[in-house]
Amino acid sequence: MHRIQQSPNGGACDSTTLKRVIEYVHQLGAAPAVAGPAPTTATPVVWALNTTIDVVGGHPVADADSVLDGEERERAARFHHPGLAHRYVASHLALRILLGIHLDRAPRTIRLGREDCPCCGAPHGRPNIPGNPLHFSLSHSGDHAYIALATTPVGVDIEEHPTPQTITDVLHLLHPTETQELTALPAERRTTALARCWARKEACLKAAGTGLANGLADPYVSTLPRPSAVPGHYLTDLPAPADYAAALATLLPA
Repeated sequence: MHRIQQSPNGGACDSTTLKRVIEYVHQLGAAPAVAGPAPTTATPVVWALNTTIDVVGGHPVADADSVLDGEERERAARFHHPGLAHRYVASHLALRILLGIHLDRAPRTIRLGREDCPCCGAPHGRPNIPGNPLHFSLSHSGDHAYIALATTPVGVDIEEHPTPQTITDVLHLLHPTETQELTALPAERRTTALARCWARKEACLKAAGTGLANGLADPYVSTLPRPSAVPGHYLTDLPAPADYAAALATLLPA
């Protein structure tokens, strides 16, 4: 387990594993967000958000239609459960607020797009800001969202601990070594192990821009307390709320 310390601005700092990657996981709440250090090649910026709050960074979630674009509003409208729609809107509002701070632009004016998929060439790869070199990644699960900003391709992921049925369903889809690791654990420890494995794997796949197009077997990231080395990536676990796991991956220079 990582030792987590509270930062002066309410975020969290891991004194060991994260030292090379980030200084803090900043917490975005109802108060207006204050710009911190800009992301650099060696130091992505990571923010965490409780997506059940009603005001994000000084913007009421109920008024988010004036900030989100048409595609985001359309996707939010597809949710049949109001709570799920609220979480989606809160996380995307937070993303735009943070991008606006770092780009010095009004959040509603930022045009979001997608890079071409490295697997098939279709425009559903990494999210991007056309014409801007800032990289970002958004993940939400349960009541929480994580957002990463970086100068190199980045992936962040947060995962709520899975149910026993989910473990059964995905066990055979993982890398064979990960399946062996999970199978060797007592049942009560498998939820934590799968959550951290899933978060690590999703973070790497997001950074690469492939998503789940090639399945869950690769790359091997390990279910053990420390992530494995992944060729071409820098991968680290992040501090996360109780019953969640989170991870961050960036692509290494070629």
